[in-house]
Amino acid sequence: MNSQKINSSGSNKTFWLVGGIVAAIAVMAIVAIASQSGTDEVAQGVDEFHAVEVSGDVLPVYADGAADKAVGMTAPILTGAGFTGNKIVTTPGAPTLLVFLAHWCPHCQREVPLLVQWNRDGLVPSGVDVIGVATSSDPASPNFPPSEWLAREEFPALWPVMADSGEKTAANAFGVSGFPFFVLLDSSGKVAFRGSGEIEMQVLTEIITKTLGV
Repeated sequence: MNSQKINSSGSNKTFWLVGGIVAAIAVMAIVAIASQSGTDEVAQGVDEFHAVEVSGDVLPVYADGAADKAVGMTAPILTGAGFTGNKIVTTPGAPTLLVFLAHWCPHCQREVPLLVQWNRDGLVPSGVDVIGVATSSDPASPNFPPSEWLAREEFPALWPVMADSGEKTAANAFGVSGFPFFVLLDSSGKVAFRGSGEIEMQVLTEIITKTLGV
């Protein structure tokens, strides 16, 4: 009788132990699936490349050190989207600074924190819009994806960022020849200035104020 009780007790313990292991595995599987689902939803909501429509004549390729033939030309209008699909159009109406950035470019990586601080310090000339363009993106190059890079750097939320196409449609339309690349447009959409390479914020401010007279 005692032997029968001992066997019954051992059988119950084994049952609950096996049941507990099975339950634990089931919980871990559910958590893993939920976690993967959440990751997929985030990935699906962000696109590092978007088609860009160009309206108007493209600008000549910028040649550093030479007189810029694009100055005075009417810039093409870009219609594209941000990383989350938000529509972005470079419509004339206000002076606009376009900043073309490549995630793998060390010069851009040094310039972005300066631009962020420029905005925080309230030194951006009044009335001037700033639009970033993430271009020349390459999953095989360092610091990809650009959306996460700019988020880490706390790129100003009020500055729209257009994701260029894989064919660099936006960059080619503005004659980009290096990074970072700056294009200043007046309120009528004409090119007032183009420049390639790192620029100190004080110099950038002076260029904008003197060129536009603001």
